[in-house]
Amino acid sequence: MHSTPSGQPREADIVSFDHGSDPNFLAYYSSASVSDATLGRFKRIRDNVLRLLSLDDDSGRSLHVADIGCGAGTFSRLWAELGHEVHGLDVNGPLIEIARMRASEAGFSIEFDVGSATRLPYPDGSMNVVLLPELLEHVADWQSCLNEAARVLAPGGILYLSTTNVLCPKQDEFHLPLYSWYPSQLKRYYEQMAVTTRPELVNHAKYPAVNWFSFFGLRDYLDRVGLQSLDRFDAADMSKFGSAGRAALWAVKTVPLLRFAAHVLTSGVTLFAIKRRS
Repeated sequence: MHSTPSGQPREADIVSFDHGSDPNFLAYYSSASVSDATLGRFKRIRDNVLRLLSLDDDSGRSLHVADIGCGAGTFSRLWAELGHEVHGLDVNGPLIEIARMRASEAGFSIEFDVGSATRLPYPDGSMNVVLLPELLEHVADWQSCLNEAARVLAPGGILYLSTTNVLCPKQDEFHLPLYSWYPSQLKRYYEQMAVTTRPELVNHAKYPAVNWFSFFGLRDYLDRVGLQSLDRFDAADMSKFGSAGRAALWAVKTVPLLRFAAHVLTSGVTLFAIKRRS
């Protein structure tokens, strides 16, 4: 979204997207976003990002964090509770209202805005952390999302993203078996059904998944915009594993065929990318 000199999105950009929400999707997502499983997963991601930045919870350094596709604001609140300055952005207006309400109730000052990941309302190099959880698959112009994330990220800052994995047949985007492996034409057919006669296929999401990625393709794209990528295996904290787990992880990281097989067996892409300093 284009920004005005004050950094706010222009009205023309805001209205170019449908910012409403199906009541079924809103109810599902607002509940799922505060489940124990979601909280635990987001905390592990947050702590892993801090570890990769060579920080810990007690470092005292306040980071500028952009949570893009923030939904009901769960991830944003977990960063704010450690004292970081958080900016949340989502295309879904009703979810942003829930995010604001929950942050206020928890006593956090978080800037939540309605907007698009393809035009972020933040200055160049202003963020130490950019979060793109489960977003890229829903945005047709996913390249602009990554370009914008790279633009607002400061040198040495980190991008976290999670998205679909075309290599693995297991997925949660469509209630259809082996959907990741469907040919493109068949995917387009079900995408059209999901936004017309069969919204239950995608939990009534207004913008169902239309993109399917691999770590390797995303790594190559991010390299071109100045970021060095780590997959879930490179970024794993070895101290969390026992001796057998460390041996298995070492094998995956050192044998290319095993790494590829591990990606095929993993239902989503998880990627951390550091912006080069020069």
